[in-house]
Amino acid sequence: MTEHGHSQQEIKARINDPEGRGVLRDVVYGGIDGSVTTFAIVAGVAGAGLSPFVIVALGLANVLADGFSMAAGNYSGTKAELDNIHRIRAIEERHITLYPDGERNEVREILAQKGLSDDVLDDATAAITANRENWINLMIEGEYGLGSVDPHPIKAALATFGSFLLAGLIPLMPFLLSVERAFATSACMTLVVFFAIGALKSRWSLAPWWRSGIETLLIGGLAASIAYLVGSLFHP
Repeated sequence: MTEHGHSQQEIKARINDPEGRGVLRDVVYGGIDGSVTTFAIVAGVAGAGLSPFVIVALGLANVLADGFSMAAGNYSGTKAELDNIHRIRAIEERHITLYPDGERNEVREILAQKGLSDDVLDDATAAITANRENWINLMIEGEYGLGSVDPHPIKAALATFGSFLLAGLIPLMPFLLSVERAFATSACMTLVVFFAIGALKSRWSLAPWWRSGIETLLIGGLAASIAYLVGSLFHP
């Protein structure tokens, strides 16, 4: 894990420009789903004994259509989250105007639950409620449990589509390049992708890279195995 610095300059820069949740979730989600769904199609069609041309056609259709669908869905979901934050902000702005004493009591309670008391609690409450923007931000975080950094719908959508496209094309490469034993090669490449995604996301967790990689490998491998078994039922 990368440790951040604690000099006054580093602290000020980091606190004034928080990263928010970033796009890690979107990249991992898109990458895993892209490789799983595309290889599921490859495995299902191969299990049914159909031609490589059908595999490529269906695989490319999945990468483009399903990738765009996921990106659009992620955009809409993130946009809805952003709209909800704006709605709550408007509510708090109105309540501060109409019921300032009640809102000050809410700030006081939030700070009291963080361990402040007596004169320190009084001073902190007065200081925060003296600045309307700080007041609203504290209410959004303390009363609703929402972050102070707004999500970015377009960035989330692009991250999802990009990772889906990149990971989803890998299972198709052996068929596009007419490699011998294309299905076995595709299966091996896809398993490597599963492991690589899991190992990569361990950079942002406490889990060892190999454990995270194996976990993602097992999840993706199970999905691919189910698709192959279902496809094999329709083998002529």
